[in-house]
Amino acid sequence: MKKIFTLGIATALAALSACNSTPREQAADTIEANTEAVADNLEDAADNAGTATLGENLENKADDVRATGQNQADDMRTHDPDTNLSNGI
Repeated sequence: MKKIFTLGIATALAALSACNSTPREQAADTIEANTEAVADNLEDAADNAGTATLGENLENKADDVRATGQNQADDMRTHDPDTNLSNGI
């Protein structure tokens, strides 16, 4: 019973902490989730590729997509989007 109660409290706290995230944090999370889904699809395609070279190229593309998504999400979290400070504009 104590384990269920503790699990319930932990779940409630996690839900409350998610409610307090800013729109920029939510946008960054969305960027990460979308790029992760694209990268996963590329890896699935790599697994089904007919040749080793094609599979390797798809794996590299998946890594690039993940890195780009992470960079964009980090940029969203750390820079003011209204001033585009990271872009130099």
